[in-house]
Amino acid sequence: MIGYLVIFGLMWVGALAWFSIRSFKKNETSNDYFFADSSLGTIIGLLTFAATLFSTFTMMGMPDFFRVHGVGAWIFLGISNVSMFFFIIWFGQHLRRAGGRRGYRGLAGLLNDCYETPWAGYVYFAGAFVFLIPYTAIQIRGIAIFLSAVFPEAIPAWGWSVGIVCIMLIYSEIGGIRAIVYSDSMQAVILLVTLWIIGFFCLAKGGGIEALIEQVKVQEPALLSVPGPKGLFTVQFLVASLFAITMIPATQPQVATRLMIMKSAAKMRRMAVALGVFSFLVLVPTIAIGLYGAVHYSESSAREFLAHALLFDQWKPMAALVVIGLLAAAISTADSQIFALGTELRSLLKGEEKKVMRITRLAIAGFGLGALVFSLISSDQLVLLARVSFTGTALMGPMVIGAVFDGIRTHRSLIFVTGGAMVLFLLSLVGVIPNNYQAVRIDLLLAGTVTLYALLTAMAMGRVKGRET
Repeated sequence: MIGYLVIFGLMWVGALAWFSIRSFKKNETSNDYFFADSSLGTIIGLLTFAATLFSTFTMMGMPDFFRVHGVGAWIFLGISNVSMFFFIIWFGQHLRRAGGRRGYRGLAGLLNDCYETPWAGYVYFAGAFVFLIPYTAIQIRGIAIFLSAVFPEAIPAWGWSVGIVCIMLIYSEIGGIRAIVYSDSMQAVILLVTLWIIGFFCLAKGGGIEALIEQVKVQEPALLSVPGPKGLFTVQFLVASLFAITMIPATQPQVATRLMIMKSAAKMRRMAVALGVFSFLVLVPTIAIGLYGAVHYSESSAREFLAHALLFDQWKPMAALVVIGLLAAAISTADSQIFALGTELRSLLKGEEKKVMRITRLAIAGFGLGALVFSLISSDQLVLLARVSFTGTALMGPMVIGAVFDGIRTHRSLIFVTGGAMVLFLLSLVGVIPNNYQAVRIDLLLAGTVTLYALLTAMAMGRVKGRET
């Protein structure tokens, strides 16, 4: 497999170098560097959006999720993803309209303009940083540990982590968002192709879908129903997941950026529809891989299962392509998040544009190094934080919607309510306060509170505006 890995690896690195060189412009404007001059078409927009959403954890995490918790995962994924795709169309249109009026530099800066206070941008940037840096770090650490276990004679886990961050920073610093978008497109295609090939292999080895399901039914029938063998898929879990995933376009800066850099609103809408199809195609084979693991590796650890299902049980060229796919997915998602944090910081800075660009580029490198450090020293608490990244940032959803939506107006106090909710959520993660209150999940309670407060203030502000008129 090493020979195939070297060949595929050189092809992949060569493609990244070509993307960086092709994207580099000597006299590049900041708008082109950070937003690709808002020129993405439907296909390239679809692929970069998909690569940002479906990361290494799609290839590694979802099969293990189905293996451990069963096919009920498809219910919460299906409902939540469909809701998000409709939300992309609705929110994207309002975001593009608000950004066009005010001159979009990033969500943090846009929030400052809409709420007319810098605290809005500070709260948003702090929330994005706190939840995205550890999530990025865990992705880097996860693939590094996996590869060091698969290739123990090669380099240690920290070496893989350093390599991933260096590659990520080099081509993103040189080529900007264009280089990231091109690499995203390649990663999305690799992810889709490799998952389907592995999925077909798992089905073939299991005797087909019906035979595989029968084997699962004999071994662990609870995997074929909800709430699953571990009781995870409850109504509260579904609602909390629905809220967290639906809010991704409004709260994840790397996703919001891709909505803004689409060439037109019509192309953005077509991209959202195509994304629904792509999501279905990506997630279906992970069910087969997970059920295969439930039959053949039910007692194995997640790392052992993934090493066998993705690598050792595969044809050698396929296993090598999987390794490249995992690396590409980790780098693609990580650099999108790090670059987006730099974009958000830039939107908060004032001063001469060249100086702001210089500071932002240094900050992007600093965020990358910060993620590297977190990946090297990460503890179980950081792993937990990574798993609930979407939930944490989703708490900012009502604040963002209240700023960009023309039909409502929310009070500035929502900014501090949102910040308080994120602090309480963080405290629940580290065990300072309970994870449940009166049998209600704390994340669900906080999301409901922030949303209700936003609605009440919008209604109150609407009455005040009506009286003034």
